[in-house]
Amino acid sequence: MPLTHDEVIDAAVGLLRAHGLADLTMRRLARELQVQPGALYWHVDNKQTLLIRVAERMLADVTTATGAEPVAGIRHLARGIREAVLPVPDGSAVVALGYALDPDSVPAFVRLRRLVGRLTDTPADTAAATDLIAHHVLGSVSDEQDRRAAGLDVHGAGAVFERGLDLALAPIIPATARRSAHGN
Repeated sequence: MPLTHDEVIDAAVGLLRAHGLADLTMRRLARELQVQPGALYWHVDNKQTLLIRVAERMLADVTTATGAEPVAGIRHLARGIREAVLPVPDGSAVVALGYALDPDSVPAFVRLRRLVGRLTDTPADTAAATDLIAHHVLGSVSDEQDRRAAGLDVHGAGAVFERGLDLALAPIIPATARRSAHGN
């Protein structure tokens, strides 16, 4: 039976979950699928394309809160991305690479940019604020994964993530929303 694109991506995600990014090579993936490495290139152009598809698959189930106002939607989406990536060794590196190579390739980041765009005045501000939030989410996941791998305490990492998200969002939340959040 011929190999499918989904089988290649599923196997790559499985290798990443089991062994981390260092062991996710085209040769290892081919061995896992019991094919020659060249057979993989019928389904992905190169390893970078593979990693973009892996990032997309990792975040496929992350959703935006239905009907949410932008700030609540951004928070929900950021938390969903964090929860999807955190249990995957080196997942933050893979998703960050996918985002850097092609920000439009992962629907979760497209949704994030749309929500941020509802709060900003210019496309440049939208891009910068989206990058800030994406980098905060992925950087905090990377830090927590690194600390966990080193046997260090990760207690309170969720609270630090939330505080950082508050700080990242503060400049783009409309003044009226900031006043009502503080009871003024």
